[in-house]
Amino acid sequence: MRLWSVHPRYLDARGLVALWREGLLARAVLRGETRGYRHHPQLQRFRARRDPVSALDCYLSRVLDEARARGYRFDASKIRYRRCGKGRAQVSTGQLAHEWAHLLAKLAVRDPSRWRTERRRRVQPHDCFRVVPGSTADWERA
Repeated sequence: MRLWSVHPRYLDARGLVALWREGLLARAVLRGETRGYRHHPQLQRFRARRDPVSALDCYLSRVLDEARARGYRFDASKIRYRRCGKGRAQVSTGQLAHEWAHLLAKLAVRDPSRWRTERRRRVQPHDCFRVVPGSTADWERA
């Protein structure tokens, strides 16, 4: 499971679809609807929120926005569409850089033309996160 801290605009088609599906799985976990993945480290930052399911719905709403902008037809009924409030979660500069390098490596293999375009960009975070100084998150697998 990978709930990217980078903005979904950087993901290729395969990555965006996978993010949607993995986000829906994460939502089911947070709602107690599945026994698998309950201890997955990627869920820590959502569990730390006052209302974890609402935070994940906000996250997935931005993924849905990106999918719609590309003309994809994700099933919006699977989430409660939300605008993000003022209290965005934090993502460290180190975590963002780690994920950016990880995504670029995937794009180099899966979508070389997208990789050539994206590798020169300065990465922006997902709209639900604000960037703070720091290293890779404790929950990140090396």
